[in-house]
Amino acid sequence: MTRILLLLCLAVATAAAAADPQPAAPPANSDDLYKLGQQLFDQYAPPEIKQQYDFPTKDQWDQFAARLQKALDNNSLQDLADLEPQARAAQAALQAIPGYGDYARWLEMRIDEIEAAKQAVALRAPAAPPPSEAAHAPSAIPLYDLWLGRVRDRPVPGDAAELMPRLRAAFAAEGVPPDLAWIAEAESTLDPGARSPSGAKGLFQLMPETARNLGLGTFLPDERTDPDKSARASARYLRTLYGKFGSWPLALAAYNAGEGRVRRLLDSKGASSFADVSPALPTQTRMYVPKVLAIVDVRTGTAPEDLPPPNA
Repeated sequence: MTRILLLLCLAVATAAAAADPQPAAPPANSDDLYKLGQQLFDQYAPPEIKQQYDFPTKDQWDQFAARLQKALDNNSLQDLADLEPQARAAQAALQAIPGYGDYARWLEMRIDEIEAAKQAVALRAPAAPPPSEAAHAPSAIPLYDLWLGRVRDRPVPGDAAELMPRLRAAFAAEGVPPDLAWIAEAESTLDPGARSPSGAKGLFQLMPETARNLGLGTFLPDERTDPDKSARASARYLRTLYGKFGSWPLALAAYNAGEGRVRRLLDSKGASSFADVSPALPTQTRMYVPKVLAIVDVRTGTAPEDLPPPNA
């Protein structure tokens, strides 16, 4: 059973436990858990959700979750774009179940990327700019102009007025351009409690091992949810990545996909820029880098080529 299916079934079981003071014994295996999930969805999902969506079959859930993970990991925009109907149905199901809003919001962010992939395919957007383009022009970052158009009119997240001065101060204290603190909008829509099915958590969606390597505690308390500590840790990580790759687009790619993966691609292609390796990166990373840089531009007026290196 895939992680997304398990989350849905556990979510409906959670709803049942809240409603039933003496719930039945837990299911013995994944098939029983799925059957329980279907039963409880029928019992607890709001009528408007039932009218719009049927609870998917187990095969449908397995196939969707596997396709979503594959589409995020491979480099096909078309594969990601094709998942829009199933992703919207899955998000609606998760939103209908108490206690699983975090996962619904995580999937909402993936739908944002799915929509952008669909738009890129429709526009026949090139995977990388022609070699003749100026190296430091914004359009030298593949899909940047597409994301700039997508985020230009988005409202600022509600907690920005309270959080962003703190996050910017934390980044500045680590010698990283404060404007890059807006990476938190791309990661979590500025929700300190955000979490993903993979285990990432907090404003900057740090994985447990990464957080511990950066000096954060992950258990009682989980410091990934502390805005100031997580911002300092994320800024240190970005500073380290810039030192290894020499550019913010590549540092952001490594933040999302892992520095080993980015380094191997650069070495195998004899490349030195994000544009050079973008077509071979995971689709999620191909979307992530221009999305972050577009958000920074829209929120601060700082174009990608104007982001300074870390302070010495």
